[in-house]
Amino acid sequence: MTQQLNVDPAEVAKFSELAHRWWDTESEFKPLHQINPLRLGWIQDQVTLSGKRVLDVGCGGGILSDAMARAGAQVLGIDMSAKALGVAKLHALEANTSGVEYREVSAEQLAAECPATFDVVTCMEMLEHVPDPASVVRACASLVKPGGHVFFSTLNRNPKSFLFAIVGAEYVLGMLPKGTHEYGKFITPDELARFTRDAHLDVQRMKGLEYNPLTGRYWLSADTSVNYMVATLRPEV
Repeated sequence: MTQQLNVDPAEVAKFSELAHRWWDTESEFKPLHQINPLRLGWIQDQVTLSGKRVLDVGCGGGILSDAMARAGAQVLGIDMSAKALGVAKLHALEANTSGVEYREVSAEQLAAECPATFDVVTCMEMLEHVPDPASVVRACASLVKPGGHVFFSTLNRNPKSFLFAIVGAEYVLGMLPKGTHEYGKFITPDELARFTRDAHLDVQRMKGLEYNPLTGRYWLSADTSVNYMVATLRPEV
């Protein structure tokens, strides 16, 4: 059964080893903490989270899940790292965050269990870490209700993204542990758009996320050459 899961055990192990540092804002997860307000704000620009049932696929230690719950959503965060989920649950208790729960289950397994259940599905910085990203996109499409929103973010695949996301972030600036990303697993916007079309999701918006290493500032822009986010909608039909 384990062999059939769309999971890379090495990727799970990699993030499990760092699990205890998820909520340390000066740790390897500092970039996630820094971009989280931008991700949350972009999602909220397109959908009201308050009162919505939200699924966060590949939630890790719960940085985005926790923020969406605090925005009034009822959130389920799922991940395949038991250690990361343990940290997420502990943080929710310590921070007294209501409206969030966590489960160790794959998107595909959950889609078979409860299709068309969620108003909003998020899958951020996760697709580039699984063997079959198209399978995750299909699962997300199945899990959202007709008329619901699905949000993805990932890394583009080109020489600039290799230079910025791997050489710069991992080896020069030390923002991320070496080996965090594999260039071959990066996904171009055209590829992700194809995955979403095949899953019967309509692309609504696409946004780039940029970083200035001199100022340490992140911002949203039209430049999707490195980090980018995609907003999709499941048609009502």
